[in-house]
Amino acid sequence: MTESVRPTTESAHPASEKTAIFRFFAGVLIPLMNLVGRYRVRGLENVPKVGPFVVAPNHYSNVDPIVIGIGLWKSGRMPRYFAKASLFRIPVVGALLLKAEQIPVERSGNSRDGAGPLRQAQQIAAAGHAVVIYPEGSLTRDPDGWPMRGKYGAVRTALDAGIPLIPAASWGAQLIMPQSTNRLSLFPRKSVDIVFGEPVDLSEFADRPRDSRVLAEATLKLMTAITALVEQLRDETAPTERWNPTEHGQTEIGRFDDTR
Repeated sequence: MTESVRPTTESAHPASEKTAIFRFFAGVLIPLMNLVGRYRVRGLENVPKVGPFVVAPNHYSNVDPIVIGIGLWKSGRMPRYFAKASLFRIPVVGALLLKAEQIPVERSGNSRDGAGPLRQAQQIAAAGHAVVIYPEGSLTRDPDGWPMRGKYGAVRTALDAGIPLIPAASWGAQLIMPQSTNRLSLFPRKSVDIVFGEPVDLSEFADRPRDSRVLAEATLKLMTAITALVEQLRDETAPTERWNPTEHGQTEIGRFDDTR
């Protein structure tokens, strides 16, 4: 059964999560998203009721962060995202993003794990909040929309902060906003599925050094969990080999179909 999401205060979680700034964003975005989609959210029992955690979703449409935000709103928790630093330089918009504790990221492409933004994510986690980190780092370059190779940011934040890492997935947002465009498809109304998985068990990595080998192993475990959730939503089997943009001459910055 699908349902629309209403920006109500009903929640089993602390009311302090839904601060005035988040109610503002919800009041603007949720009515618009309800016009174009119906949202079925599963796995809310896997979202911690209190305390910090990292949410790691798949990334296949420019609108899927809002979709994941809808899922977290339903759980009573409010997301903090990595966002392009250029957005923070827009008058009013930048001030609102800072007020909502969103995390600016310079998309230079020169850092594999984004040490500066990760420190901010850890600070936000230390304050008890939920941080959304896309392990793919950008829109998937897989031509069929499957999760591609992951980066280290999500697992490193969870390991360094000692907090739960929740894999998540959605499917259907590409019908609202195709990957190749920033335009909403308004009609007909689309169905979108969202699922939060059980926390990824990172205990085997907790006491090991944070070198590239350990982070790669942990990230592989996370991407496997995310891909399994996407398979569940799509009722399909993912390719056995995960897409690696560098092997296909693709850049991970800019439009998803850019190549070099």
